[in-house]
Amino acid sequence: MKYMLLMQFSADMQDALPPITSWSADEVKAHMAFMNETNEQLTASGELVDGQGLAMPETAKIVRGHGGGAPVVTEGPFPETKEFLAGYWIVDCPTPERAVEIAAAVSAAPGPGGAPLNMPIEVRQVMSAPPVDL
Repeated sequence: MKYMLLMQFSADMQDALPPITSWSADEVKAHMAFMNETNEQLTASGELVDGQGLAMPETAKIVRGHGGGAPVVTEGPFPETKEFLAGYWIVDCPTPERAVEIAAAVSAAPGPGGAPLNMPIEVRQVMSAPPVDL
């Protein structure tokens, strides 16, 4: 089964966790080393399908197509946005419990001072096909 692990960041976390742009160089290196090691382990186990970090939300564009004519494009997130997607992994593992185990390990990635970030990771099964009765 494939699962998408969504690394989320929220405004609530900004109060407790300074943005990565304010971390020391050593803290950023430790965090990135952890992420790289995680990806290498998931690749070695055959579980990693894909994983990417995403640019900051102010670079986002919201696109709405209306079925003819130019789409409406909005720059960046809406001001009321409280959460944003910071990155994701798609893993292929035998059980939902294994997907949760991977998510828990990623959630504990080191942050400032080496303390675990405790970042929320949403685990969602990837649908392989629509139900036959549709």
